[in-house]
Amino acid sequence: MIGSLNGVVAAVGEDAALIEVGGVGYLVQAGARTLGRLSIGAPARLAVETHVREDAIRLFGFSSEEERAWFAHLQTIPGVGAKVALAILDALPPEALVDAIALQDKAAFARANGVGAKLAARLAQELAAKQGPKGFAAALPRVANASAPVTGARAEAVSALVNLGIDQTSAARAVASAAKRFDTDAPAPELIRAALKEVSR
Repeated sequence: MIGSLNGVVAAVGEDAALIEVGGVGYLVQAGARTLGRLSIGAPARLAVETHVREDAIRLFGFSSEEERAWFAHLQTIPGVGAKVALAILDALPPEALVDAIALQDKAAFARANGVGAKLAARLAQELAAKQGPKGFAAALPRVANASAPVTGARAEAVSALVNLGIDQTSAARAVASAAKRFDTDAPAPELIRAALKEVSR
């Protein structure tokens, strides 16, 4: 199975890119956000999810291991295939996806192409009941111009609330809601204070 590709971008299409590695061109399907970060002739390193079928082998590329893990995780929900999972990640990058799950925000999921009201409700409910995605501990570097990785302030804030006796789901929801109050990434102490106000409502 192919888990990553490190090569040169030979071509970029509407839904796929051709990555040349050691003289071999790999056709990699990807979402619009990932494809938008690729430039023909430039180096690229993509995390890859390989789907093997009887009639085809398909490669799906992502700018980070985090996105690849979410792509696989989303497909554990009935009704979500590769195409819909890519659309969700285009509409909701990982940090926004975590918030949507914590808040059970059906409207956020419904913004993705191919996600109707029923599927959006199922995603919000079932993902909230699951543990997060499983990925490699050493994530691949993101491609050039990719957004910065999520800081640890939110995780620290959730952990602090859990240590105060608040259950994990409620803590995550409170922190996600509190984070929306800030225009930029807030430090953990401010997030914790704001989240405690959310819990006390």
